[in-house]
Amino acid sequence: MPHEHYSLLLKQAEALIDSEPDFIANTANLASLLFNNLENVNWAGFYLFRDNELVLGPFNGQVACTRIPIGKGVCGTAFEKQETLVVADVHAFEGHIACDAASESELVVPFTTRDFRGVLDIDSPVLKRFGDAEKVLFEGIVELLEQGHK
Repeated sequence: MPHEHYSLLLKQAEALIDSEPDFIANTANLASLLFNNLENVNWAGFYLFRDNELVLGPFNGQVACTRIPIGKGVCGTAFEKQETLVVADVHAFEGHIACDAASESELVVPFTTRDFRGVLDIDSPVLKRFGDAEKVLFEGIVELLEQGHK
């Protein structure tokens, strides 16, 4: 997908959450925006840190795992390390948690706001779906979310 499309998506994301103070409303809209505007994505959403684990938040896609232990799977590992993880083949990721058997690749970005911590998680049914351009896009989405909820 052309980078111009990603720039437009980032601008749309900013417009969606710019004047809305509610974190849950914003994450719900961001999940929908990503899920409905990216090719070869079968899940887009957020997990929120609660009681020492990640709990399912707003998302679009198939039914998902409700709770993920910190340090487990791609989401739990990204949260524990506090770094973006781009996984070309989830089946090669040690400890991968298969919430949707159709998922082949995944990109997870941790976030911290005033009231919430967690991860943005994007899955694809295509191997090696995510690269540098997607990493920049999803980190940009998280940055907008963090700035709007300082």
